[in-house]
Amino acid sequence: MLIALGANLAPPGGTAAAALAAALDRLGSTRGIAVRRRSRWFSTPAYPAGSGPDFVNGAAELQTTLEPQAVLAALHEVEAQFGRTRPERWAPRLCDLDLIAAGNRILPDAATLRRWMAIDRGEAQRVAPPRLILPHPRMHERGFVLVPLADIAPEWRHPLIGTTVREMVAALPPAERAAIRPLPP
Repeated sequence: MLIALGANLAPPGGTAAAALAAALDRLGSTRGIAVRRRSRWFSTPAYPAGSGPDFVNGAAELQTTLEPQAVLAALHEVEAQFGRTRPERWAPRLCDLDLIAAGNRILPDAATLRRWMAIDRGEAQRVAPPRLILPHPRMHERGFVLVPLADIAPEWRHPLIGTTVREMVAALPPAERAAIRPLPP
């Protein structure tokens, strides 16, 4: 399974990157979940533009025996342990862990995924899906997800639209790609 990690608020006395690394370690200690690979950390502009400080984003590949819904519950549990609250959609956050894909699975079905992919950005900011939708319905247009994902899964192919992560990154506007910078190790 592929996940995206992000934060644009740092914990007291720490950094967003260190908090995300600790969250990933905590996730890896969850029964039935192992972290196989992690991308570099990237500095990315806040999304949507102007919604807060820049983000630190990354991606990871998990090996798991759990179903996607159980992985999502584990992600939410780790977020809560790291102080994540959800006062409003796309608000600044300490720890954001998103389930992006589960192999080539489409959940709950292709028609539902297509509907959520077609929702305009304004509506997407106001409403959240009532259930897990995979692959993430906006992943193909979000550089802050795709660029880190290209570090660990460049050849992963979206099961509905048929393009690889590498191809999706190449399709991003050049200015968006340029704004996503790797952080020093």
